[in-house]
Amino acid sequence: MLKVDHISKTFHSKIVLQDISFHLDARETIVILGPSGCGKTTLLHLISGLEKSESGRIRIDNRTVSRPMPDVALILQNFGLLPWKTNLQNVALGLKIQGISRKDRNARARKILAELGLGGREKDYPSVMSGGEQQRVAIARAYASQPRLLLMDEPFSSLDAITRENLQDTLLTTWLGTSVPYLLVTHSVEEAVFLGKRILILSGSPASIREIFDNPGFGDIEYRRSGAYYELIRSIREKLGEYW
Repeated sequence: MLKVDHISKTFHSKIVLQDISFHLDARETIVILGPSGCGKTTLLHLISGLEKSESGRIRIDNRTVSRPMPDVALILQNFGLLPWKTNLQNVALGLKIQGISRKDRNARARKILAELGLGGREKDYPSVMSGGEQQRVAIARAYASQPRLLLMDEPFSSLDAITRENLQDTLLTTWLGTSVPYLLVTHSVEEAVFLGKRILILSGSPASIREIFDNPGFGDIEYRRSGAYYELIRSIREKLGEYW
């Protein structure tokens, strides 16, 4: 589905990412862990087509990424909602750009807002929504366009712990229902283990992939209560101690 082959990226004559290679299959999720400034966001921008690499190639469904693609959705840390538009208008924005009729795009936006627990809030503006509610709107907007791939840059990092866990549950439940593959960047080991079928450790200067963990327990909404969940967290933390 997604193939990243030997990608390197330089900023101001400094190599930031070096020889990055991995693949993401359909019905799979990957979470990238790494310290601040190691290039995690840059990697997402390269995959989304917002930036270009000096070497290597990125392909999505055998299409080489050279610019942003309409079927690749990106969720940002700051939600990225337009404050002068209602929730319904924010969710339907991508569909409007795609040329979908107002009737159809509003119907699809209402449906996914309801699925994410925001039914009846269509006419509200982001300013009256909590941080968690705003992120639900951002998730709704991403899924409304029926993407082939979802990219997320620390989408829950600014939220309190309980809201963050609730939205992690929402994201996993949505994935179980849609099977849209996603790539998520985070600093949280616990979040990585709950949301990643595979977990990539990105570290170093220049950054490279240092370790890949398989996560057999991924996909179980009750995974946080299992011993296997905490055992994998412990294993990853031990490995991170070698790189950070």
